[in-house]
Amino acid sequence: MVPRTILVSGAGEAAVTVAAATALHHAAAGRRTLLLAADDPHRALDALLGTRVTGEPARYADRLDVARIDEQAAFRDTLAALEGRLAPALTLLGAEPLDPDELTPLPGTRQLALLRALRPAAAGDAAEVVVVAGPAPAELIATLAMPEQLDRYLTRLLPEQRQAARALRPLLAAVAGVPMPADWLFEAGATARTALAEAREVIAAPTTTVRLAVDADTQRPAELRRIRAGLALYGHRLDAVAAHRALPAGATSSPDAWLAAHAAHEAERLAELAAGLDDVPLLVARRPEVALEDIAAQLYAAGEPQPGPDARPRVEDRLAEDGLLLWHLPLPGADRSELELVRRGDELVLGVGGYRRILLLPSALRRCTVSGAGLADGVLTLRFAPDPALWPRATGE
Repeated sequence: MVPRTILVSGAGEAAVTVAAATALHHAAAGRRTLLLAADDPHRALDALLGTRVTGEPARYADRLDVARIDEQAAFRDTLAALEGRLAPALTLLGAEPLDPDELTPLPGTRQLALLRALRPAAAGDAAEVVVVAGPAPAELIATLAMPEQLDRYLTRLLPEQRQAARALRPLLAAVAGVPMPADWLFEAGATARTALAEAREVIAAPTTTVRLAVDADTQRPAELRRIRAGLALYGHRLDAVAAHRALPAGATSSPDAWLAAHAAHEAERLAELAAGLDDVPLLVARRPEVALEDIAAQLYAAGEPQPGPDARPRVEDRLAEDGLLLWHLPLPGADRSELELVRRGDELVLGVGGYRRILLLPSALRRCTVSGAGLADGVLTLRFAPDPALWPRATGE
């Protein structure tokens, strides 16, 4: 069973604090909870909890375990798994293998370690809720997009047709002189596909959502809109935005003119953020600094946010009425001026701001031509007209 997974993203301490408060909230509600620190290089979570968090899950409170994703260990384990495969090549080149103690993570290791930790086997069967103190929004979006992108690259580089031809490799080499990759390369590709599929199972699960932690005093509505659109582009749902360290509600009535004006400006900013989120709730935790349990009580006074509607694209059949098929892609927060649409064979290249995704068209739409597109109410709708040269004709025509 895939646990309820909440990926908390934000800048610095806000994400760590909101993630810890969220984990305590679920544990207090009687759910077995695991809190994972995925992007906490300065160990803010350790200071917050008053304990050293390691790579092994440890009990922090009743029904709550905490752990840190160890990218160094993940990197060593990956290389150790490849050591036997690479040894002959290293020997042939006269190179000496690296000692485990001198290995340091390469760029991208942290993202891969997070994906590895999200797999069901990594979280364990005990956890009902997994709360991840994740990286900043841009890095989180890129990380969640990796399984789909890497799987696409593997399919292009090691297609199934070539894998099926492994048995013919000696014959092809002897008769036609066609070089074929070694069997271990195909095996490694199959292993990678399995791991990617497991990560995508969690990422695409209806119980997995993103919760954004923002600073109540500095978060800009336009920036939040772009983050939401980037998440939606890859089919991820934003279930709530948590504004951290807001001023007390009564600060607007303070006799201190500066404080009252600052509080009024912040209240206007929060109202603007809430208005731009539509059906996504804005949770607020206010100053002064209080215990994590109190922050959790403030954030979830109205209950736990729900995952919300399905964010996956869907096809609507309008052939009988309009002679069209409509492809609806939810893109809340997207701006028409920042959209990029390019059809490339059976694929659609879709860009939103600085984010880009390649989508495989559903089978019916591959036999159609694009006749138009429109963005309304946070949904991008593409209109497809059947191509007479490819569309099956009715009997008797």
